[in-house]
Amino acid sequence: MKIGAIPDIVVSRLPQYLQALNLMKLEGKQTTSSQELGERLGFSAAQVRKDLSQFGEFGKQGTGYSISYLSKQLQSILNIDRIWDIVLVGAGDLGHAIANYQGFTNRGFRIALILDNDPQKIGDKIGQLEIQDFALARELIRKAGIEIAMLTVPASVAQTVAEEVVQAGIKAILNYAPTPLKLPPNILVQYLDPLIQLQHMTYYLAK
Repeated sequence: MKIGAIPDIVVSRLPQYLQALNLMKLEGKQTTSSQELGERLGFSAAQVRKDLSQFGEFGKQGTGYSISYLSKQLQSILNIDRIWDIVLVGAGDLGHAIANYQGFTNRGFRIALILDNDPQKIGDKIGQLEIQDFALARELIRKAGIEIAMLTVPASVAQTVAEEVVQAGIKAILNYAPTPLKLPPNILVQYLDPLIQLQHMTYYLAK
């Protein structure tokens, strides 16, 4: 997959560069180099320079990159120089953990709406947000103008839920349910399944 003329694999590395830069800022550093960025992330310096050059020239030979400047440029490229509201569908244990996570807002995201279809959960609060009825999904999502959804629902209903939120105007979905979604090609979908990652690792532990 390509995002415009930029390969998706390159785009996928940009958040890693940004995360490394943010850590450097916390360490009090002001400048860095492609060598240092690469060493922190397990990439070659040449790979770092090649990736960043796809979007412009951000450093100077001999002086490297200004961490503050490069961070701001990457935030702009990734469209996170603003706050993106998110609808969270599924208020179970995982949904609660995600809704209570404090790290979203300072990275460009905010849980703005929580939906569930369990009558015993509807009306309860997670933090400052009230869990609302998924039956009202189209109305609530459209009214809030939300374009991103996180699904923490059982695999058996993930497809139905995904189709419903797409009808409400959702354009990007982060799916925690262990099942692939069949949606129109213009809908961006990413998957997060810890079990797949664990099974990947245990293959090597037995060697």
